[in-house]
Amino acid sequence: MEKRFDVTALGELLVDFTASGFSQQGNPLFEANPGGAPCNVLAMLRKLGRSCAFVGKVGDDFFGRDLKQTVEDADICTDGLILDPKAHTTLAFVKTFENGDRDFSFYRDPGADMLLTEEELPEELITASRIFHFGTLSLTHEGVRAATKKAVRLAKEAGAWISFDPNLRPPLWSDLEEARAQIEWGLGQCDVLKIADNELEFMTGETDFDRGAAILRAKYPNIKVFCATAGPGGSYCWSGDARAFVPAFLLGGTIETTGAGDTFCACVLHHVLKHGPEGMDEAALTEMLRFANAAAYLVTTRKGAIRSMPEPAEVEKILG
Repeated sequence: MEKRFDVTALGELLVDFTASGFSQQGNPLFEANPGGAPCNVLAMLRKLGRSCAFVGKVGDDFFGRDLKQTVEDADICTDGLILDPKAHTTLAFVKTFENGDRDFSFYRDPGADMLLTEEELPEELITASRIFHFGTLSLTHEGVRAATKKAVRLAKEAGAWISFDPNLRPPLWSDLEEARAQIEWGLGQCDVLKIADNELEFMTGETDFDRGAAILRAKYPNIKVFCATAGPGGSYCWSGDARAFVPAFLLGGTIETTGAGDTFCACVLHHVLKHGPEGMDEAALTEMLRFANAAAYLVTTRKGAIRSMPEPAEVEKILG
């Protein structure tokens, strides 16, 4: 079957309200940035020339309609995006600390993204993709969890590679043991994994990347490309017998880190689409990580994610 899309992603599409100084009265100001990890990934993939589709749900409200327009402006197919007249679009308020860490406050009880059902899945988009990408925000509640698991099954049956980013957000889980169980399910499904340092420690108890990766790779041999990010500490990748580490680009100008991991993930998927998920040696993994690290750095120098993805020429300039 000929594939219409390089990557289809399912999950949350929301508004990230990021701190933007203070008013004359001393009140905090927030900028409404279009976001949501799966769509952030697609936005960078479009910059890299990849065809993309998004599956999810927003409210048929001011924010939802604006998000739909933003995704269409990014040239991402929105045939699988539903506007729900009975639910509000999910909102996230993001506070960034001096060390780059972030604190999230979500307005999602319920939010439209968590109300997607199995019956609403656009099966033709999912089966027409080379890669299917998802995270855990679509695994937090039973209805959208069932939809996500059905979508993964459909994608696998159609021969797609599965990409997974745990994207752990503790405030969205009533029970972190349930979060662990759903992450374990995702780990058991994917060919390509992007996991952050805090998530690797959460799942293994290890702060050493090689030991943590070894534990999960032994338990989940289905993972062909295992990438771990450490923010300013750089990034790692294991594939087959190959291992690579590339330091982060610390060139100054960082404003906030929202979307950096998603940008990194998109660059990894772009590389996988070019070379396949198997058979990469250390040199190929290093090339992939250098490009992904450079792109992720550029996003940290801008606010927001979907509208802030760098052009390939900007990434190449950093690498040069």
